[in-house]
Amino acid sequence: MTDPYLGYEIALVAVVLYALVVYLLYRTGRLGPDRAFSLLGPALMIKTKRGLALLDRWGRFRRFWSVVSDFGILLAAIAMVVIMALLVFGAVVSFHISAAQAPTPTEAIGLPGINPFIPIGYGILALVVGIVLHELSHGVVARSQKIGVKSIGILWCVLPIGAFVEQDEADMLAASRRRRDRVAAAGVLANFALTVLFFVLLSGLVASSVAPNANGVGVAFVQSDTPAANVTLAPGDIITYINVTSEVNGTVASTHTTTVSSFQNALANSRPNDSATVTYFSASLGHTVSVTIAHLATNPNNRSRGFLGVAVLSLTPNELKQVLVWPAGSDQGPVVGTVYWLILPLGGIEPVSGYATNFYHLTGPLAGVDVNSFWVGANILYWLAWMNLLLGLSNALPLVPLDGGLLFRDFAASIAARIHRGWTDAKLDQVGGRAVTVSSLLVLLLLVWQFVVPRLL
Repeated sequence: MTDPYLGYEIALVAVVLYALVVYLLYRTGRLGPDRAFSLLGPALMIKTKRGLALLDRWGRFRRFWSVVSDFGILLAAIAMVVIMALLVFGAVVSFHISAAQAPTPTEAIGLPGINPFIPIGYGILALVVGIVLHELSHGVVARSQKIGVKSIGILWCVLPIGAFVEQDEADMLAASRRRRDRVAAAGVLANFALTVLFFVLLSGLVASSVAPNANGVGVAFVQSDTPAANVTLAPGDIITYINVTSEVNGTVASTHTTTVSSFQNALANSRPNDSATVTYFSASLGHTVSVTIAHLATNPNNRSRGFLGVAVLSLTPNELKQVLVWPAGSDQGPVVGTVYWLILPLGGIEPVSGYATNFYHLTGPLAGVDVNSFWVGANILYWLAWMNLLLGLSNALPLVPLDGGLLFRDFAASIAARIHRGWTDAKLDQVGGRAVTVSSLLVLLLLVWQFVVPRLL
């Protein structure tokens, strides 16, 4: 019998072992602020000075990095407004949904292994890449702004999921707001730049190498002992055409199922015991098949309606390819297409694996590549883009100790300086500190709100 608590037991053992390692480092004098090992909250920092010279070389192009980072400040400010607007929207929506529809706390935590929609393998790889390059960007821009970097290294908290660049705190405090904000915005800018890079790579890869086997709806599931199962329809097949003949009056309804709605409408007008002809591309046979079903079954949810016994993907293979290549070109408009790209994991469509890979064949220069290997590479690019977008937006939150928190503090101080020109720097910093405290509390309230309110109404 499988132990239902096995995952929790493994997690507990990992935490205990991690705590023992930290304790041994402390007892042997190897753990401390000026040591190779130190703590940042519960996370273990493994520090080194190797690589600092490389940051200096990359950061010597001061004018270039200053211009780029100024754009990063603007981009981070826009992202801050967007993510706050989404949180407010979520708070408003929470008044209109039931407890069953409300998100769970694990769905709000964008960590692989905790969030049920983020696959642990792809997620950890993408998270590590995103965090490492995020932190390196902080280091490069810090050196370009003459702000010292004391060390770089790995940030370890049970799983090695990140990295850090330890800036000189005295230099950061002594720097002007603009120079300090350039350093803070560098990480957000890096994540958004990586999002664009990996999105473009994925788009080009899918556009040049992927072709749907047919124009129809993709079969995701076939229920046993149903008409569909009896004629050997299987997940990965594509239904292109349905012809239903009424058992009552002999009328015929023919439908090319090029959209999910056309497929649903074809069966919505059918009745139990109606006969049907179904044309589909068989993934196992590699060609189109036409089969006749003598009698449709009774729909368990509506006994007056015919039942084929299949569940189809919410996007057709053509639509899924379009979303991966260029979501703004969706037939339903750029906004809907972009939303589809973002929520593919929520619909169980990304990563593209298993039966879903059977909807396509490879063309062009990669026609001879193993299909499963191809989709592993494509999925990696998708998750690299998706996780970097998540990291960029998350770090733009006006929440201490995130990059957005430092930026919001300085934004507030800069606005106060324009309104009260006689105030000292100490007074302005005090105002900025209070502002970011309020914004941090507001962010936490909005985050908790969407989980609590639906369960109270």
